[in-house]
Amino acid sequence: MNINFENPDKINGKLTLVIEDSDITPRVEKALKDYRKRANIPGFRPGQAPMSMIKRQFGPSMKMEETYRFMSEALNNYINENKINALGEPMPNEEAEQVDLSKDGPYTFVFDIAVAPEFSVELTDKDSLTQYAIEPTDKEVEERINILRSQQGKQVNVENYESNDMLRGDLRELDAEGNTKEDGMTISEAVLMPTYFANQDEAKKFDGAKLGDIITFNPKNTYQDRTAALASLLKVSKEEAEKIESDFSYQITEISRHQDADLDEEFFQNALPGKDVKTEEEFRAEVKKNLAEQFAFTANQQFHVDLRSYLMDKVGALTYPDAILKRFMAARNKDKDAKFIEDNYDASIKELTWSRIKGQLAEKLGIQIEQADVDATAKEMCRMQYAQYGYGNLPEEFYEQGAKEMLKKEESLNSVIEFAVENKLVAKAQEVVTLNTKNVSWEEFRKLVSPE
Repeated sequence: MNINFENPDKINGKLTLVIEDSDITPRVEKALKDYRKRANIPGFRPGQAPMSMIKRQFGPSMKMEETYRFMSEALNNYINENKINALGEPMPNEEAEQVDLSKDGPYTFVFDIAVAPEFSVELTDKDSLTQYAIEPTDKEVEERINILRSQQGKQVNVENYESNDMLRGDLRELDAEGNTKEDGMTISEAVLMPTYFANQDEAKKFDGAKLGDIITFNPKNTYQDRTAALASLLKVSKEEAEKIESDFSYQITEISRHQDADLDEEFFQNALPGKDVKTEEEFRAEVKKNLAEQFAFTANQQFHVDLRSYLMDKVGALTYPDAILKRFMAARNKDKDAKFIEDNYDASIKELTWSRIKGQLAEKLGIQIEQADVDATAKEMCRMQYAQYGYGNLPEEFYEQGAKEMLKKEESLNSVIEFAVENKLVAKAQEVVTLNTKNVSWEEFRKLVSPE
């Protein structure tokens, strides 16, 4: 066996592997002997088939299998022993001659290897980054309390209609003279919310309405181009709804109004389960504390974003072996076309660069990931996912079960580990760099990080 590695530009590697018959023959003979011992061939007792028959029937496939196994081992050993920082798997050289294993050796295999560009990055107290500190205002506390009161509120029946009220009543189609149409449509228990009508002139017809009143309005004008909503109201198909031009009478049988929850102990317990809150003062303090924790988490996430941007700028643009990496990306995405590779290549290179920066800094800063870190990170990621859908303050067993399911899948496990590394990197960076603490309100923070 002979291996030659060329890497003139430091990133586009070319590895030539020459395999002799003497490298493969002993392996093939051993494989055939092992197979003969367990082969069950008609006409022969197990393990007693002639070796000549075994070689004739299985020799070519065994030779191919052992050649590629030897080749793979040789490649991996060479790359590891020579500390070649390869990106992805070696790719067969497209210009090399096809190897014919039916002929005698030697066999020459040529591979292209994407070699990672070299760089060096570090963090010290000479590096300076902004750490935002966000203190909840009384206004923000009040707004959060109002949201909680609305969420924990209920519908109550009232006598007079006001904006945002929900109406329930009976719809009847009218003829041209304004009388109930004999063969017209009748819908019982129809629900309306005039505040959300597309046509506000129709909505005004309900101003000052009382329980039992009969209002005449035109549903088609009301919903304008919202055919699906009109069809739902009249309980007909979209095609039928488009043909309806008539006015309808609507007799109000119920007026329902949302009523926010009272600031009492029952509300405190429902809004903040698990907290021993009995007074409004304690409740406001707890809400402010929760807001402060959420703001601190968001500020820390922004530090994470800023740290990544800072380090990417610090390292600068790296030159990658684009042609090889695009071939590797295409091989990993065989169901995608060339346009997909081109459209997504730059983003994948940015992620690759960030991953390499993380890896180098993690080593320099002595960051290690333990199983406890992985478990805690999975639980936190699960908590974040629930929060995105509006489910906060769930019992811990929900997050624990979600974390266990997340760690069962290889893809999500890898994401958890990457996130755990980033979390530790962020925490370590906050210890190492010079932090410029900037006290801001939530509104100021939003304008700073998401300018319009």
